[in-house]
Amino acid sequence: MPSVHLTRGTSAYRRATLALFCAGFATFALLYCVQPLLPLLAAHFAVSAASSSLALSLTTLSLALCLLVSGALAESWGRKPVMLAALGLACVFGVGSALVASWHWLLVLRALLGLALSGLPALAMAYVGEEFAPESLPAAMGLYIGGTALGGLLGRLLAGLLSDLGGWPLALGGIAGLGFIALGLFIWLLPASRHFKAQPLSLVGLLGNFAEHLRNRELRGLFLQAFLLMGGFVALFNYVGFRLAAPPFSLSSTAIGLLFSVYLVGIFSAGWAGRLVLRLGARRVMQGGIGIMLFGVALCAMPWLSAAVLGLAFFTLGFFAAHAVASGQVGQRAKGAKAQASALYLGAYYLGSSVVGYGAGYVWEHAGWLPLLAVLVALFLFAGWRARTL
Repeated sequence: MPSVHLTRGTSAYRRATLALFCAGFATFALLYCVQPLLPLLAAHFAVSAASSSLALSLTTLSLALCLLVSGALAESWGRKPVMLAALGLACVFGVGSALVASWHWLLVLRALLGLALSGLPALAMAYVGEEFAPESLPAAMGLYIGGTALGGLLGRLLAGLLSDLGGWPLALGGIAGLGFIALGLFIWLLPASRHFKAQPLSLVGLLGNFAEHLRNRELRGLFLQAFLLMGGFVALFNYVGFRLAAPPFSLSSTAIGLLFSVYLVGIFSAGWAGRLVLRLGARRVMQGGIGIMLFGVALCAMPWLSAAVLGLAFFTLGFFAAHAVASGQVGQRAKGAKAQASALYLGAYYLGSSVVGYGAGYVWEHAGWLPLLAVLVALFLFAGWRARTL
């Protein structure tokens, strides 16, 4: 007799959601703590703005590519053991990144950090899809996405603050220390998988699972949404720091880091969007989120700091709403091998972060801020048009 699924209101549900919240927090803090440091890294290592973004883009690229492997292995090795190993290795590489003196070694360690983290996001999404009762799944996924929002916020916020106190090495080392704390909580709180059914390692079977997911028209649409939305989201936050560090704003690293406090609205909107899906449907909620993102981009085009802050807040609110809906839909629409379906979604998600995030640097350097925003508007209009198929 299989164990019952995790249901809202129970202590097991609270422990599991808190553990996943910690996992999401640590993943995004380790991943994105370099974002407010890009101007400092560009100056310290004498590289361009686009080249400095490699400290993030290479991390997300290695994460995207390795997700397909880790998602496949997890179908045989289980959920919790792989997630623990992934987070522990990522924290070690985070400490190593703080100790290097060479730009190339920093990039190598950041790429390895992305490789390690590849064992966590897809498995967390698969764990939610398997272990939580269907009626509790949207709220649980929203809480996990909320943890990623908080990790993105504090990772960036504390990185900016610590960099003003002791430079970028202290910033990266401090975030890695927070990752170790989250790892301890994750080990203590997360219940073991009770509904996971191991599959024998088979290359033919793994490739067959990927092919099945890619033949699913609804899943392909969700993978495209992940690429477009995350790519545009990272692109805006990569280069808004360069814009605000330059005259007439001339903000410090701490002030730029504080701008990422807009992630607080992402924590709210992720859970809120998950609940709205039950009332309004996935398509309407996702298109609403994309519309809010477009409004935020329009505000960022204005030449005032207050408008930029407000624009980033709306942009973040819309993004996390759309992302929570899309990620929750993957688990529901995949007919099997949910970790591999989640891996494909997140592979597209982080591939968009790498490709669009890096490519937008050339638009910023050669054309400026407003052309960069115009590119993002085009991406999001296309995403909104494609969301009609949900």
